[in-house]
Amino acid sequence: MNDAEPPPLLPGECRTDDHRLHRRLFLKGLTGGALASVASFSGLFHNPAFAAATRKAEKRCLLLWLCGAPSQFETWDPKPGRPSSGPFPSMPTRIPGVHFSSLMPHCAGIADKLNIVRSMKTAQSEHLQAINLLQRGNPDRAGFTRPTLGSVLSHAIGQLDSPIPNFVFIDPIPGGNEFESFKAGNWSGWLGAEHAPVRVGGDYTLLAEKAADALPEHDREARETLRRFFNAKLERDRHSSAARGQNAAFERLRGMAASADLFDVRKLPERDRARYGPGSFAQHSLLARHLVEHGAPFVMVANGMNWDNHVFQHEIHQMLVPELDRVLFHLITDLEERGLLDSTLVIAMGEFGRTPWLNAARGRDHYPNAWSLMMTGCGLKRGVVTGATDVDGVDVIGTPTNEQNLFATIFAALGIDPHAEFELPGMPTFHRVENKAEPIRDLLA
Repeated sequence: MNDAEPPPLLPGECRTDDHRLHRRLFLKGLTGGALASVASFSGLFHNPAFAAATRKAEKRCLLLWLCGAPSQFETWDPKPGRPSSGPFPSMPTRIPGVHFSSLMPHCAGIADKLNIVRSMKTAQSEHLQAINLLQRGNPDRAGFTRPTLGSVLSHAIGQLDSPIPNFVFIDPIPGGNEFESFKAGNWSGWLGAEHAPVRVGGDYTLLAEKAADALPEHDREARETLRRFFNAKLERDRHSSAARGQNAAFERLRGMAASADLFDVRKLPERDRARYGPGSFAQHSLLARHLVEHGAPFVMVANGMNWDNHVFQHEIHQMLVPELDRVLFHLITDLEERGLLDSTLVIAMGEFGRTPWLNAARGRDHYPNAWSLMMTGCGLKRGVVTGATDVDGVDVIGTPTNEQNLFATIFAALGIDPHAEFELPGMPTFHRVENKAEPIRDLLA
């Protein structure tokens, strides 16, 4: 029966499959740069076969940005009994022979689902420069602004037909800390405003609701039609990148208005909100999970400057680490139970680590020479601890891992060529990751 020939076609009839887009050829065209504007292809997503295949292959990334930099000694790389250790003991995990800080019992219980990189070694020791480095994945290049990770992934894995923004940045205190110059900077670089972040949190929390309620629907649609007409004419007549960026900003606002409920964590089940915890970082992480579930390609959750513990290191980490431990446990468990962990890359990291010694104020200072991070999910093995530090955590043993190796790993895990070449007018050729930096092969599935 399975080998039977299909029935002959009637006059004028076409076989259904003949009208389906060949996905491999389309994606080849995308990567080869042979396509015209994104808008000209939006109609493809009305093809059910194409839309289903695309959504099945969706990949996502969720970054928990631990701004200020947590201590590796109180999280992923404890040194019990050593001068560099704090007062907290270590505890065994589900990975034989591997210990985490005793402040992380939940993560210890799911360590076989996590991957820990203990060999991070980067060049910048001040927050602004280190954040810039770890968000862009390559050192600064004169006369050139490289896109941040979120913008690159918005461009590479963003969904053309999704009303949800391709890059969502959830920040509890936008404009309220010393890093505003970074946050207000050029996130998307040469990729343009289409791939800049949509920010929620703090003063931006109700933006989606305001976008939805600002005008009656018929007035909003009429104004939008007129705006599109004039904007398209300006862009066409003057080849204006500013007009293109403005149009992208309006489209993002329209998307938020159409999906405003997705941005309201208060509408999620009370049981989920209680599990994650009452703090803004916990609630924002739950919101990030919710957005990823509904197709957001990249969501970044920041937690302000809480981790910059130059004073009373142990007391402050005793408050912060249990929250991180609980959030990671529920986030990873929820994604796995929903069948999303295999397609969602989860990263938890700051911009560097903390010193193996305490200062006069009983705090740990900035330390980029040897630090740790966690990543798991899409494209990665599970339960791997790669790299190591010496007995006191002063330096990396063996080959260190830098920001370029990290970004090469992220891109490879998401099925993106880390070494793809790009050419911009008047600029030398550059690559997604420079210097042919290799990904962390131990982690790749």
